Amino acid sequence: MRADRLLSILLHLQNHGRMTTRQLAEKLEVSERTIHRDMEALSASGVPVYAERGSAGGWALAEGYRSNLTGLKTDELQSLMLSSPSALLNDLGLREQYEHAFIKLLSALPQSVQQDAWHVRQRLHIDGAGWHESDESFPLLQTIQDAVWLTRKLWVRYQREDAVVERIVQPLGLVAKRSVWYLVAQVDEDMRTYRISRFAEAKVLEESFVRPADFDLASYWEESTKQFKASLPRYPAVIRIREEILPRLKQERYIKIASVQTASENGWMEADVEFHTLDSACTLVLGYGPAIEVLQPDELRTEVVASAAGILRLYGGNTAADSG
Repeated sequence: MRADRLLSILLHLQNHGRMTTRQLAEKLEVSERTIHRDMEALSASGVPVYAERGSAGGWALAEGYRSNLTGLKTDELQSLMLSSPSALLNDLGLREQYEHAFIKLLSALPQSVQQDAWHVRQRLHIDGAGWHESDESFPLLQTIQDAVWLTRKLWVRYQREDAVVERIVQPLGLVAKRSVWYLVAQVDEDMRTYRISRFAEAKVLEESFVRPADFDLASYWEESTKQFKASLPRYPAVIRIREEILPRLKQERYIKIASVQTASENGWMEADVEFHTLDSACTLVLGYGPAIEVLQPDELRTEVVASAAGILRLYGGNTAADSG
């Protein structure tokens, strides 16, 4: 296709600086006459390409045109080099296309910028995955993706906590959170979020739909996430902790530290916190052993004491049996 060939000529000239008609013809597997016609077409369309005569001559682009081809600055390209979308692209079946597009983008930039970009990629890697990856599979993701791309209604059958349900939804977008995929869809007038691994069946229907004009996927997801976090159960408590465990405690998922008093001379600090539930609070407190003491509520303190007593009985009984 001629459009692809013209773009290839531009990329080759940017990469090599200057090329002869014969070199371009060999690279693109066309005749030299075709290259001359292509150069005339490029020039007529406003591309500043010119020919230099002599033994060291050839076709070249005017100085400064290089940056106009992509509009990318060096640091902007380097930021793209940091992405690591391989797992999600594999889920979507787009890994190979991504690699081809990335190579084309890189080759459209000056040699010095290319070197800087590869320098970054070889020295800095960002992995957005957690240590405990989900083992969920998404065999229906491609079908759901097709419905999203085509703006077609989707029939689904999915597993709720209490039953298997059938629905016809209007798929608006896909969201990947870590390695888990979600579908955002409209059902009647409501917006819903579905965990794709829970779909048992999915079928793209012939009927299309009109997307809401004011719908923005990123904004919806951000607001939905806020509402979800706000709806989580809260279990307030007052605890005493060793000063040295505070940094680690701040990284815990199932506790929110509202306030912390200055540490006393013996290294203890009092903190107002929120757990999710009584059970999760007890589990977390026990995990820190003698470094955390529950002050309030009495219910949680009693639960921790009972669990600790059960552990002592378990290990005390084994120790007695072993020594006997």
